[in-house]
Amino acid sequence: MRFHIVQLTTYFPDRDPPLDVYFQQILEQVQLAEELGWDGFWFTEHHFIPYGGLIANPAVMMAAAAARTSRIRLGSSISILPLRHPVQTAEDYAMVDVASGGRLEFGIGRGNTLEDYTVYGIPLQESRGRFEEATDVILAAWSQERFSHKGTYWDLPDVALYPKPIQRPHPPIWVAGTSEETLRWAGQRGYSVMTVPHPFPPERVQPAVRAWRAALVEHGYDPATRHNLSHLRVWIDEDAERAREVGERAIGLYEQVAQQRTRLSNAVPLEGRDGRYDWEGMRAQGRNVYGNPDEVIAAIHRGVANYGYDIMGTQFFFGGIPHEAVKRAMRLFAKEVMPALRDL
Repeated sequence: MRFHIVQLTTYFPDRDPPLDVYFQQILEQVQLAEELGWDGFWFTEHHFIPYGGLIANPAVMMAAAAARTSRIRLGSSISILPLRHPVQTAEDYAMVDVASGGRLEFGIGRGNTLEDYTVYGIPLQESRGRFEEATDVILAAWSQERFSHKGTYWDLPDVALYPKPIQRPHPPIWVAGTSEETLRWAGQRGYSVMTVPHPFPPERVQPAVRAWRAALVEHGYDPATRHNLSHLRVWIDEDAERAREVGERAIGLYEQVAQQRTRLSNAVPLEGRDGRYDWEGMRAQGRNVYGNPDEVIAAIHRGVANYGYDIMGTQFFFGGIPHEAVKRAMRLFAKEVMPALRDL
């Protein structure tokens, strides 16, 4: 088991500090994550809403994080490929790889919010085609001295990209998704994957993960060399009741801000039969992780059994939790949880 941090911003002006301070707090958390032994730090891309929308271009935050760190891997979770010209995306992230000394983890996907496509003027029905073609363009730009491309959406004669990434032939590629089609495509190309347990029950995600692993084997890739990173909201405290109170309040606020978007995916409702949020069911399946260290360790075991991840993408800074409290929780998690699960 390896541990990364995934930062999806949930900004509340009445709870969080001004934006410039908020950004500096995130960057301080990247530095602390490196100090405490996390292997990676990922920035999500969203647009136009408080749910993740503060980081409209992860490459910008990753470049800032690169200047403050020396070891920790830096990832996009994700770059929404259909929204931008692929050469611009290739340039932006190649610069991150160079600025970080070759620490880029390039996560890609199609996004999950209708407004992205409406505002950018991209027909939603073109999203998969643009995503797959953009991937081909970016990899050609990174791995070839000069390249040409003639496709459905872009015609690029004799292009030389500067700079090229440090990692050759290109940085590691990760694909976000929960559908069998998307994860099978990732496996066919030998890519690692990113999943998110809290919107989907295990029976929704497990077939896609199995399809990814089967496609890896079928196309000659060793599954042991590819990874499944799952993004999980985490809160930890020595006091179990205090952890529950803080964790559930923050998750509730996270869910409120998440409802401001128009979903592209058919996420399963999180409510129980009585119409209320199913706190116990979510916790029992490892979809929310909070409690004292022993409870958190047990929840991660359940999550691994249900979702098959080998990299846990923890998130501590969400739902208005103060920065100083986040740093205390990170230190406790690194001290009590990470050593207990390294061999999982």
